[in-house]
Order: sequence, then C-alpha cells, then structure tokens
Amino acid sequence: MIQVYTGNGKGKTTAALGLALRASGAGLKVYICQFAKGRNYSEHNSLKKIKNIKVEQFGKSCFIRRKPSAKDIQLAEKGLENVKRIICKKVYDMVILDEINIAVKLNLIKPEDVLNIIKRTPKRTELILTGRYAHPEIIKLADLVSQINEKKHYFKRGVLGRRGIEF
Repeated sequence: MIQVYTGNGKGKTTAALGLALRASGAGLKVYICQFAKGRNYSEHNSLKKIKNIKVEQFGKSCFIRRKPSAKDIQLAEKGLENVKRIICKKVYDMVILDEINIAVKLNLIKPEDVLNIIKRTPKRTELILTGRYAHPEIIKLADLVSQINEKKHYFKRGVLGRRGIEF
C-alpha cells in the first residue's frame, strides 16, 4: 500500500513515525529515508534503540527558508538512489520517504522519479510519503492520502520549536 501524509498542518512526520513504531512492534523491518533533513532530531535517539528500524538522512541543515544549493540537490538525488536500492532488495516491510514531497516541490528531485519508485514498490512493502505539497500524480497513485491542515498553531503566537515536541 502507498500512503501519503501531506498538508500544511503539524504531524506528517509524526504520523509516519507512529506507523514505524507500530510496524516495528509487530516484528516488521522499517527503513526511514529523510530528505532535506540533516540534523539530529530527538526521535533519532529513540529510533537508534529499535533494532528493526533504520534511519538515514539525505540533507544538510534545514534550508526551507533559503534557496536549495547544488549540495542539497546532490544529497536528495543520493537519497533517491539509495531508496531505489533498498526497495529492490525487498528487505524492508515498510519504507518511509520523509519530506519527499518537499524535495519534489523544491525541485531537488523530479516527480517522475518518485512516481517510478511508487510503481516499482513491491505489493508487500508499505510505502509512506510525507511532506507538504504532495504532487497530484503522487496523490493519484496512493492508496491512502491524509491531508493534515492547520487550524491553529502556537508558532503564530511566537512560541518557538520545542525539544521533544517539534525536534
């Protein structure tokens, strides 16, 4: 099954990590590829302790407020190639492509490359894609799409990201 978590609300990555935790608890092997992320987040401290979840990042520090560099593009492409290999090996029961929708939106990777990955993913592999701005063709191929919309957010009151909650 192909699942997409998109929208401008908080909780897309959190939803995917919840699925990873549930899958791991059921004895499934999980691979998480994080695009456009290159720093340690608090969840990594927990995920390192779970033997059947592997996390790899393909990004520098957060660049969302600046134009992507050639290095950002290179890292995203490397992540995409890695995901192709991972899926072809058929070792993981669940593959999470965290922030891949943002990577497409910011032209770090081409939508057709992601569509090809979706089409080549074995039926037994649960593929999860997260990030704002999911491409319409990705949504079309998905079996489940959750649109997470912001109704209210404390960031607008000046509350900064908090360790253990936002990072």
